[in-house]
Amino acid sequence: MQFHEVRFPVTLSFGSVGGPERRTDVVTISNGFEERNAPWAHSRRRYDAGVGMRSLDDVETMIAFFEARFGQLYGFRWKDWSDYRSRKPSETITAMDQEIGTGDGAATDFALAKTYRSGAHSYTRPIVKPVAGTVRVAVAGVGLTEGTDFTVDATTGTVTCTTAPAVGDTVTAGFEFDVPVRFDTDSILTSVASFQAGEVPNVPIVEVRIR
Repeated sequence: MQFHEVRFPVTLSFGSVGGPERRTDVVTISNGFEERNAPWAHSRRRYDAGVGMRSLDDVETMIAFFEARFGQLYGFRWKDWSDYRSRKPSETITAMDQEIGTGDGAATDFALAKTYRSGAHSYTRPIVKPVAGTVRVAVAGVGLTEGTDFTVDATTGTVTCTTAPAVGDTVTAGFEFDVPVRFDTDSILTSVASFQAGEVPNVPIVEVRIR
């Protein structure tokens, strides 16, 4: 995949609008009942970065970033200010935040993930762009040391333990993460006059699949 490991300026993503999108096929049958099917296993996030523009300098910064990505050609990292941590924003990240696997005595690689729960139901989201230096890992409740006990591939979200966790040992992690995205347009229309009048450009951004 064509991807630049660079984050969209956080000062511009702050104040943007967006969030998860699902696709559901709904068919109403003759008796009035519905049949619903979800062809996507995972949600896809969409954002509008134009809302975060506050000055003409911001517009220039955004255009420079857009040109360096060649429009839609190269993906990049995006900080979703409403959802970028392994636990609630008001709480401190710990190595026990999210369960990412169970040891079998042989496996050393574990994929980062975040589980969203509501009542008896849940959804587990793959995390493929962790923020370097923020990942905490524990095995059977015992914290590990990055660089000695484990390493993290910040480009894929894979945690590699130096020693395979024992059979039945729970592997957990805490982290911050970015969303892999791309521009959802090859053109951005701006106007100094309209911006000064309070109108902002439309800058659509969409999540891309990594794994």
